[in-house]
Amino acid sequence: MAKILYEVKQNQNSFSAAFGKWYAQIKNLETLNTRKLANHISEHGSIYTPDVVYGVLEKFRSCLIEMLLNSKKVKIEGLGTFYCTLENQKNGALKKEDFNVNKHLKALHIRFLPEQTTEENISSREFIKQAEFINIEALQAKPKDDEDGTSGSGSQTGGNGGTDSGNAPTNDDSGDGPTNEP
Repeated sequence: MAKILYEVKQNQNSFSAAFGKWYAQIKNLETLNTRKLANHISEHGSIYTPDVVYGVLEKFRSCLIEMLLNSKKVKIEGLGTFYCTLENQKNGALKKEDFNVNKHLKALHIRFLPEQTTEENISSREFIKQAEFINIEALQAKPKDDEDGTSGSGSQTGGNGGTDSGNAPTNDDSGDGPTNEP
């Protein structure tokens, strides 16, 4: 099962109704760039070299942008659909004929809607069922002699009923962290 690292943080926004309450926040180990993702894909029994996979991913990126900028949605079966939305300025045009793109549009956004068919459902409520949650503080607070398995069990119940076997990698927000999967 996939391991999702998280930490519990307190809401510090005094204007929020949730001020002072505690919430889980994802702790990502790294951000894979296209080259690292291509290497990872090629290591999964692919007959294609990392350079070939990289080329396909780069072509996908440029074609995705091209299609979106031509008012098309792009659906990747089993993953989801990419599409664009418009963000308008707060005060719209008073009359239809007064609408001006340069004056009234604020931004063009790329959006993503995860696949929600029964077989490939990766919507938020289904995706959470596939994850094991591990509190990063439990990993960081582990005694030194526990790292080699000589002291304690290292188990920690996650936020979704999962457990931590104590062998997940440590946190690194710099983007240069370990490339092995947790």
